[in-house]
Amino acid sequence: MQLNRKKVVFIAFDGAQILDITGPFQVFASANEESPQPLYDLMLASLDGGHSHTSCGLTIGATPLHDIPPEGIDTVLVVGGNRDDVRRAAEMPAVTAWLQAAAKSARRIGSVCTGTFLLAAAGLTTGKRVATHWRATGALKRLFPDTVVDTDAIYVEDGPLWTSAGVTAGIDMALAMVERDMGRPIAMTVARRLVVYAHRPGSQAQFSNLLQGQSRASGPFARTLDWMRAHLQDAITVTDAAEQAGMSERSFHRKFVSEMGDTPARYLEKLRLEAARTLLESPDLPLKTVASESGFGTPVRLIHAFERTFGLSPTAYRKLHGVK
Repeated sequence: MQLNRKKVVFIAFDGAQILDITGPFQVFASANEESPQPLYDLMLASLDGGHSHTSCGLTIGATPLHDIPPEGIDTVLVVGGNRDDVRRAAEMPAVTAWLQAAAKSARRIGSVCTGTFLLAAAGLTTGKRVATHWRATGALKRLFPDTVVDTDAIYVEDGPLWTSAGVTAGIDMALAMVERDMGRPIAMTVARRLVVYAHRPGSQAQFSNLLQGQSRASGPFARTLDWMRAHLQDAITVTDAAEQAGMSERSFHRKFVSEMGDTPARYLEKLRLEAARTLLESPDLPLKTVASESGFGTPVRLIHAFERTFGLSPTAYRKLHGVK
């Protein structure tokens, strides 16, 4: 039985960020390739004619937006780009009118990075919670005070409105859409194929879980790992995780090691270390905050775990990665 394909339209403009386009686009394309029956019809639309001249200098062929009827589209994704080009696009009446019309019938409409500004200009974010690139959150709040800006979110789903943070966060959001449409196994397969994490919990202060663990986890362990990621800041124990899996602590420990190749306690520490590494990339976060938000509680516990695992201190890690 042939499935009706879902039409997915990406909207770009001169000055668009190329990874905002190609990252999520490839997620949907890979999902098609991994499925016995491709689900998506993908299209790139341009506000500036038959091509989109991206911010890095590459030009991508596209269909003029005015040639695409706004009806009958399943998913609309507006990409981001250079500040001045985003502003120019957001001030085009034909664009806001098209987005407003598309929003009436599309199953979902969203943005990657600073594409949120185009949705806001069209009045589609009023009263909604949204994400955008961390450098643009202040401007979005100032220009659109009726929009609830989540400054930490990797991506946000608020009803049919989906928005993501900067650049690679669009991949996270696209994977979430694929998982919603086609199920977890396809999304996991696409993530492994693209060598990305299938889930980074929904905060820029939260992180992707470990690829190896994701690919191995199944049944109650998949649910338990989701729960562990969502409660990293809490003082959770192996006993708590066993209860979530519906097992005795002894049985949980044995089966976890067998399936995951690691003890529950060590795996939880790996998740927290990964969280701490991501937080350390934010230069304004003091070490005390990093320790608290990653679940270590105190800087001393974070430093000991970090040095034991990576062979350098959190401060040295920041310097190594150019964070001052």
